[in-house]
Amino acid sequence: MPYVTSRELLLDAQARQYAVGAFNVENMEFVQAVIAAAEEAKAPVILQTTPGTLKYAKPWMFAAMVKAAADRASVPIVMHLDHGDSFATAMNCFRAGYSSIMIDGSKQPFEENIRLTKSVADACHAAEIPVEAELGKVGGKEDDLVNGDDSPYTDPEQACEFVERTGVDSLAIAIGTAHGVYKVTPVLDIDRIDAVKKLVSVPFVLHGTSGVPDDKVRECIRRGMCKVNYATDLRIAFTEGVKAYIAKDPEVYDPKKYGAAGLANVKQYVLGRMEVLGCAGKA
Repeated sequence: MPYVTSRELLLDAQARQYAVGAFNVENMEFVQAVIAAAEEAKAPVILQTTPGTLKYAKPWMFAAMVKAAADRASVPIVMHLDHGDSFATAMNCFRAGYSSIMIDGSKQPFEENIRLTKSVADACHAAEIPVEAELGKVGGKEDDLVNGDDSPYTDPEQACEFVERTGVDSLAIAIGTAHGVYKVTPVLDIDRIDAVKKLVSVPFVLHGTSGVPDDKVRECIRRGMCKVNYATDLRIAFTEGVKAYIAKDPEVYDPKKYGAAGLANVKQYVLGRMEVLGCAGKA
């Protein structure tokens, strides 16, 4: 299947009321695991990296791995920058060949978020690469409220203005999810999806989904979420697989052996998420 952009995948998900899984990958084993799961599930899939991961391996390396795998895969595959933290980071991934870019200016004042987002969207759209942005605040690793605002949630009227002025292709909206490991079950403002949907027509993205109960995820998709991100749970699955293998064979020194155990765990986790998201069989 072709290496594709996220635009066509998310518009199809929006039209058919399912969500595409977007899975953060940390190394070659993660890439192999996610794509193997997508092929088994016959699901379109988005692989993504954060700026933190790109300190470990450069964007060109991830883009090359994913492009090579896509050339041999039976399902459509996207390589996406998650939470791009600057114009420079976004352009580095754009030039490396990523087929989808997120610029996250949500920590900035509203007008600065618009300026930054529009600059990235204008550059990427010149090459028909879609852009995701964020308005509001997803908690966890981004705990502080935006600029002292009373609420971290996405304001529907601001979302309408933001999309119109920036021209973004998809929007991450804040409804109460958080990055990292939840200490308690999150309380989500799912009705906010409906409120934003009345004013904004682009596909919506749900961040901070690791640990959110399946029934809540399904309800978010029914309301309009078209891309659902997972990161922390993949890291946990991989690490648990490696630890279990080393506990069984503490003398092991071949990283391929315990790496394969981590890979198998990640694949099984991704398969389960694809069933919940309703993207299985949609490729």
